[in-house]
Amino acid sequence: MQTVLWFYCLLLQGGNALILKVFERIHDVPLEQSVFDDISLFPACGGVGIFIGTVRNHHLGRDVEALKYTAYVPIAEKMIRQIEQEVSQKYAVAYVRVVHRIGWLAIGEKAIIAVAYAAHRREAFQACEEAVERVKHEVPIWKEEFYCDGTHQYVEGCCIRKDHSIHQH
Repeated sequence: MQTVLWFYCLLLQGGNALILKVFERIHDVPLEQSVFDDISLFPACGGVGIFIGTVRNHHLGRDVEALKYTAYVPIAEKMIRQIEQEVSQKYAVAYVRVVHRIGWLAIGEKAIIAVAYAAHRREAFQACEEAVERVKHEVPIWKEEFYCDGTHQYVEGCCIRKDHSIHQH
C-alpha cells in the first residue's frame, strides 16, 4: 500500500508567499479531499468546482461488481500535472488539481477527484470539467471491469482523436 505524503512548496503569488501541498496524483489508497489545498489560501477565488467520480454498479447493461485501475504511474503523474497547468492557464484559474485511484475499487469508492478554484463559478466549473475529461482521455490509466457473472474485461479506452466520436464511460 502507498502512504500518501504531503510536502509543501512555496509559491509567490501577487507578491505574497503561498505554501501549497505537494502530493502524488496517482494513489493506491482511498482518495480523500483533504489532499487538496484549502480554498481559504486563495482569497481572490469565489468559485469552487469539484468533481468526484465513483464506481457504479453497472456499465452498458451489465452488472459490475468491482473495478481495477492500472496506470503507467511515472507518465500518468507527469501528464496530470501538465493538464492541470494547461487548464489553469486556459481558464485563468488559481488552482486545478486532480487525483486518480489505481488498484481494486469496490462499488461506491472514489476513482477520481478534481478541484478547481477560480474568481467565479463558471471558470471553476469549466476548468474542473476539462481537467477530468482530459485526464480520462489522455492519461495512461486503464480500467478493467469485473462483472457479477464472474467475467471481466478492460473497458474500451476513450479515443483521443478529435475526428472520432467519444464513447461515454
